Amino acid sequence: MRKTTVLFAAGLSLLAMSSASARDWSQIRVAVEGAYPPFSSTTESGEVTGFDIDIANALCEQMQAKCELISQDWDGMIPGLLARKFDAIIASMSITEERKRKVDFTHKYYQIPAIFVGASGTDLTLSPEGLSGKTVGVQRATTHDKYISDNFGGDVDIKRYGSQDEAYLDLSAGRLDLLLVNELAVRQGFLDLDAGKGFSQVGEPVTDPRWYGEGVGIAVRKQDQTLKQKLNDAIKAIRANGRYREINDRYFPVDIFGPELP
Repeated sequence: MRKTTVLFAAGLSLLAMSSASARDWSQIRVAVEGAYPPFSSTTESGEVTGFDIDIANALCEQMQAKCELISQDWDGMIPGLLARKFDAIIASMSITEERKRKVDFTHKYYQIPAIFVGASGTDLTLSPEGLSGKTVGVQRATTHDKYISDNFGGDVDIKRYGSQDEAYLDLSAGRLDLLLVNELAVRQGFLDLDAGKGFSQVGEPVTDPRWYGEGVGIAVRKQDQTLKQKLNDAIKAIRANGRYREINDRYFPVDIFGPELP
């Protein structure tokens, strides 16, 4: 009896694996953030909008798949994906070696450097010695958080935020000396607005591939290789047919894709 039970359970497991591998991905649940303008933001009515959202919809349209967009706080993105709350993450997530140990990524769908932002006229050397004793803000659990922690963690006071908007408020209020953030996000979400008057970029852009990797990609579970391939094909297609450029130009004055893939 026990042997029969074990064989039956094994059969069910193989059947489940076979069903998963045979999935056609005609329906896809996509996690988005809604708190990282202009890539994603939430309107007063609760609608999620932005570059990431439009890219998600364009990719699903290209794949002829029905998309369900699921709003998710940043901290819970990868845990939620692994727990099967959704199937993919389209939320400006950088492709890094650390994250690739847990999830897989598509090719990039954009690539932008990070910059430090502070009060205009700030004259600081961006080194552990130059920032010693200073307070630097980052969005929690991001590539920026990892970069600051690894390179300046013993010298600066790191303040971590659940959303970028919270960090902007503290920078405006003088509770931060510097903020490290995606360049276009901070320009359009803060510096180009009235709230950003009196603030500017400090130093050179940060692009070290050891932390900023290969650009921003779509995260999927490691076993979902068919979905990954479909998304890669769709990224390539919307680049070729002009849909990507149309969405890009809706938000940005330059092409943010970065160097073309080989």
